[in-house]
Amino acid sequence: MVYLVAVSVYLLAMVLVGIYFGRKSISDNKDFMAAGRSLPLWIVAGTLLATFTGSGTIVGGASFIYQYGPFAAVFNLSGGIVGAIILYFLAGRIRQGEAYTVPEIIEKRFGTTTRLISSIIILLAFIGITAYQFTGGAYVLQITTGLPVETGAIIMGILVIFLTVSGGLFSVAYTDAISALLIVGGFLLGLPFVLNAVDGFSGLAMSLPETTKSWNGGLSIPQLLGYFLPLFLLVLGDQNMYQRFAAAKNPTVARKSTIGFFFGSISVIALTIVFATTAIVLFPNIAPDTAVLHLAINGLPAALGIIILCSAVAFIITTATSYLLSASGNIIYDLFKRYSKKEISDQKLLKYNRITVVVLGVLAYALAMYFPTVLELQMYSYTMYGAALTPAILATIFWKRATKAGILGSMLMGALGTIFWEVVLDKPFDWNSVLFALPLSVLTLIIVSLLTNKNNK
Repeated sequence: MVYLVAVSVYLLAMVLVGIYFGRKSISDNKDFMAAGRSLPLWIVAGTLLATFTGSGTIVGGASFIYQYGPFAAVFNLSGGIVGAIILYFLAGRIRQGEAYTVPEIIEKRFGTTTRLISSIIILLAFIGITAYQFTGGAYVLQITTGLPVETGAIIMGILVIFLTVSGGLFSVAYTDAISALLIVGGFLLGLPFVLNAVDGFSGLAMSLPETTKSWNGGLSIPQLLGYFLPLFLLVLGDQNMYQRFAAAKNPTVARKSTIGFFFGSISVIALTIVFATTAIVLFPNIAPDTAVLHLAINGLPAALGIIILCSAVAFIITTATSYLLSASGNIIYDLFKRYSKKEISDQKLLKYNRITVVVLGVLAYALAMYFPTVLELQMYSYTMYGAALTPAILATIFWKRATKAGILGSMLMGALGTIFWEVVLDKPFDWNSVLFALPLSVLTLIIVSLLTNKNNK
């Protein structure tokens, strides 16, 4: 009962934050989408970390660790950390561009068709990412209240939609930063208790099942690569990251925020691995998706368990609001406003943006009910974005020889390759679709660009 009360109080506090920023900080669509381009360093670093380590780490990552062990998880979860290093060199340039969306960046060089196609791909990916946040939050409610996952997902969906509609990026960014501090603090405080329960790192290593002790967790190298690449590609080209940089006070703040993001990611991932690995030993028969959450309730003192549960659900919610807000921006800026024949006032754009958030939230819930696990939906969504868009984004910024035909071909082949591998072929060899879709996307980009006129823009 105490966990239910604590989580409920924390969720109520988040609602109040959303109401506060909705009334005090949101005057137009620029405030709603980019927080007035005024976020300070620690807020940008915190919101980057919370966006990256949502349900995908606390639930999906923990599920991977529980099934394949800690050593394979290092390879799997390090994709985002490697991506953060590269982002350091991109952040300042992205802030100077002041674009609201990734398709807007691509259009400046390659025209309106590329903006349309990239917008559609982002919607396919981001609705999926929002969907598994709903499922991850539902697991928290199931553990604390006994509610069915379907009911919990509805509750989470309503809360996420409300927070996104009310406060925009202001409420998302500030609740992100608070949640980031809570999760790192909760994990660090809980670490001695967790290790004591398994007699330290040596006892933990000795108690692990043999199947989880190997460096690869029983997975082949292509399978490991299939888990590493989606996260790496998503972080490298994630529109949410770019929007955080664009919302920073200046290019210097944007660039320095990646340093905090880098070290914060290492901390959260390392601690998640320790917690989920401990859950393997202490609770060998639980659902893998619930490893960290189950340990928080049953393996820690109540006060620490409450901190971790609250921060975990906050991470999940703020990640969902981030992707929901970002996807809504694609519809409003890249589709609706871009192709509207009439001038639309900023106040009307704000209204339409909020309506779009509600519609997309409902679609995300429907998708969450289609995929059976968070990890499965996570890999599909990451690949849809990473294989179809990240090569095009990087080529837009760095490769002068890229052409419009190459960019379009790359995006289409990456998206179609993902769907073909996942849906039509049903994941042959049990390989994630990134191993098929990414080479297809990159080769198309290079070959078509080299065969077409470099002035084709």
